[in-house]
Amino acid sequence: MKYFLLLISLIFSLTNSNAQNFDDYFINKTLRIDYIFSGDNNSQTVSLDQLNQLPQWAGRRHNLSELLRQGNGHIRVSELETGKCIYIDAFSTLFSEWQSTPEAERVRRSFENTFLIPYPKNKVSVEISLRDKSGHYQLAIKHIVDPNDIQIKKKGLKNIPEYTVLHQGDSINKCINVVILAEGYTSGQMDKFRNDAKIACEQIFIHTPFNTLKNKFNFYAVETISEDSDVSVPRESKWNNTIFSSQFDTFYSDRYLTTTHIKDMHDAIAGIPYAHIIILANTNVYGGGGIFNAYTLTTTGHKDFKPVIVHEFGHSFAGLADEYFYESDVLDNTYDHSTEPWEPNITTLVAFSDKWKNMIQPNTPIPTSVNLSDKYPIGVFEGAGYSAKGIYRPSVDCRMKTNTCKDFCPVCQRAIEQLVKFYTE
Repeated sequence: MKYFLLLISLIFSLTNSNAQNFDDYFINKTLRIDYIFSGDNNSQTVSLDQLNQLPQWAGRRHNLSELLRQGNGHIRVSELETGKCIYIDAFSTLFSEWQSTPEAERVRRSFENTFLIPYPKNKVSVEISLRDKSGHYQLAIKHIVDPNDIQIKKKGLKNIPEYTVLHQGDSINKCINVVILAEGYTSGQMDKFRNDAKIACEQIFIHTPFNTLKNKFNFYAVETISEDSDVSVPRESKWNNTIFSSQFDTFYSDRYLTTTHIKDMHDAIAGIPYAHIIILANTNVYGGGGIFNAYTLTTTGHKDFKPVIVHEFGHSFAGLADEYFYESDVLDNTYDHSTEPWEPNITTLVAFSDKWKNMIQPNTPIPTSVNLSDKYPIGVFEGAGYSAKGIYRPSVDCRMKTNTCKDFCPVCQRAIEQLVKFYTE
């Protein structure tokens, strides 16, 4: 018995020796790195803009050197002395979406991007890698960060906006911390914003599996004040002065609401614990947008506010793809049909075994006709990722497809639950 216990102890020790301890490499602060992404449809350049220190770390403390979602890019942090990876995260950008638009064939543009990493104790090497059309990740920039560099700006120590705790699942270091920001709300409209933020939080928790994982989340409503009420709508020649300068008609798509003022957004909430961002736009116009590990932005005055906020959070938090499609759309070339998308809920069948193949019934036809959906509720249904042909989704309907569907499909539910547990366990 003594030898058995000794063996178990040795195995436990070896297992935990491979687990990375946050406190070995980082202190409880955030290093915020600002970059400029620029290029056209065939080229991309990443340039370092600014380094900032925030007063606490509100991101994950588990699985620091691993990825569950691939995204359209990676940020990798390695010990300078040993080259060991001590932190990695995935992301997507508005810039990578823009590269698939006709405008990118005619002109070069630049976009702001900001990433949060735990503050290193010692010098580190930071790499940004971007996904190419074939699905491979190519190094775009590599630079050294000295945590003692006097040029690192300290932010979030004063002028912190007021915020309300909407939901407290547990302590900051045990939860996924989400801030909900106000866009197009004046100082006199903060009561309305707080109510809208409460609705947004409630709607997310109505849906499976968020409803069973409430103790894994903290939600905060941050009172970011705009000079003008409502937001900009270029097709109507309407330009409002709002705190994050958001606008509809992104990439000339009427309903696509985004902001390119990423540094303004992060500056406004410096000092507040956050890892994920939701922006509520005070307008009746329908629309929104969600970018993986960047932000969700959606409108609150439209009748579909409730389903849209959940849909867009599916993008920005969980890295889920759109499952709807058009015969022709400005974003139709977003996915290369000869490459497997990184998102967990769509496939081109190039590497379907890595997706939800283990969730379908034996003998399920691939592709699966929508006429057989009663027999095969999880299948491989053609039409997803904006394309009517060549890209497939797991269910006939899902929150990532329509506003009328009551919940996420089983594949999306599994993907969300896996990610929450990856971040917190």
